[in-house]
Amino acid sequence: MKRQDYISWDEYFMGIALLAAKRSKDPNTQVGACIVDSNNVILTTGYNGFPKGCSDDEFPWNRDGDFNKYPFVVHAELNAILNASGKSLRGSKLYVDLFPCNECAKAIIQSGVSEVVYLSDKYADTPMTKASKMMLLAAGVKLRQFRPEITELTLDFNVENI
Repeated sequence: MKRQDYISWDEYFMGIALLAAKRSKDPNTQVGACIVDSNNVILTTGYNGFPKGCSDDEFPWNRDGDFNKYPFVVHAELNAILNASGKSLRGSKLYVDLFPCNECAKAIIQSGVSEVVYLSDKYADTPMTKASKMMLLAAGVKLRQFRPEITELTLDFNVENI
């Protein structure tokens, strides 16, 4: 008899997005994204950080002041799209742990992603998130908040347990 406690596709792909977020060096906000095709094959992943060649030690991580992280950081969704390296994303599904901003929404629409599955919408009342939703919906991108059946997933790196 097969195992009954396996995770769903949504839990798997959101888990990949959350795992990608662990690569972010941002001390305040870590966001990850995972883009999959219609056959549930992972096409690309991304997380928020500085562009290639821009040192994590030389660019600012602070949120305040004239010299802050915001002009420099590439968001997880855009990084995932750019990391696709020319692969077609038409009809794909993007999993992300934080609802996309308006700038990422533009890239999502232009890249052909057809559905955004998000975990948190904590900035729902901000003008940028409202603009993002307006654009995504106008472009026919399906929006779905992920409601997990499980609250946590543990990864065990102990080879004795495999």
